[in-house]
Amino acid sequence: MSMPLVDEESKSNTNLITCGKLTWIYIEKPTAQDVEYLAQNFNFHPLNLDDVLSRVQRPKIDEYPDHLFIVLHFPVYDKQNRVTHPSEVDIFISESYVITIHKSGDLKPLAKFFEECQLDEETRNKNMCRSSGFLFYHILDRLVNYCFPILGKVVDNVEKVEDLIFARAVPETVREIMLVRRDLISFRRVIHPQISVVEALEKEEYPFFREDQDIYFGDIADHIRKIWDGLEDCKEVVDGLADTSNWLTSHRIQEIMRVLTIVMAIMAPATLLASIYGMNIHLPGGRIEGFLPLAIIVLIMLGIAAAMLWFFRRRHWI
Repeated sequence: MSMPLVDEESKSNTNLITCGKLTWIYIEKPTAQDVEYLAQNFNFHPLNLDDVLSRVQRPKIDEYPDHLFIVLHFPVYDKQNRVTHPSEVDIFISESYVITIHKSGDLKPLAKFFEECQLDEETRNKNMCRSSGFLFYHILDRLVNYCFPILGKVVDNVEKVEDLIFARAVPETVREIMLVRRDLISFRRVIHPQISVVEALEKEEYPFFREDQDIYFGDIADHIRKIWDGLEDCKEVVDGLADTSNWLTSHRIQEIMRVLTIVMAIMAPATLLASIYGMNIHLPGGRIEGFLPLAIIVLIMLGIAAAMLWFFRRRHWI
């Protein structure tokens, strides 16, 4: 069964599904009315209810005698800005209910799973009727599995940068590396605090779960650690690509400076000779009419330049 808890005029975003003795209350983009409903119908700590409406909370588990309050973050990829940002889910769980509160409404797996349980009786019976811990496991499993495609996008972006780094201009490559690094840092900030929370679910004993926590939540912890290992590998690759890009930039600058230095060194004797004969004083050959003095001076300049080129090549400077 599925129904809104408050009528549409009150602008509540609270819905529920009941299967046997277990109720899943789903709140997307909570309003003050939703929090008021929770305060009136459940014995939740006021600070936890404040956390529901606050903008950002660090992942955590608050344990009470008859329920848990859990805050988790999951990554959502922003295609326009090419960066991953955290999306928060607040969860109250006891033996008879699971309450999920999603603030931004951008976690599609959670909304889709709730809709499946609403519309499909078989899915509802399979995932809900067993226990609150079993339903909570499936919620986490859906959300954690949603991280893998986002990790795949990060890996693809790293591979694209790896292909571009030797083929494109340096400014474009540097920009791509910075975008990938920013996305990777943001993703790591989302995943890292989750590890301790999921490991606590795996190791601690919560009687109302009535499930083999080390098996079910151990599976979730393995997935989280696998995602973290993938992010660590990407970090090492991106750091290596950044070092390579810096080396290539430095190498190209050195090549440019080497060419300019050679040009200036070749031009220096000619400039010196031209400046000497440009002075308004009597110099050898300065009074001879015709083009012969100019031709001689040009030949001397070319001879010096050729000699310098031969010397540079002999020393393997060019």
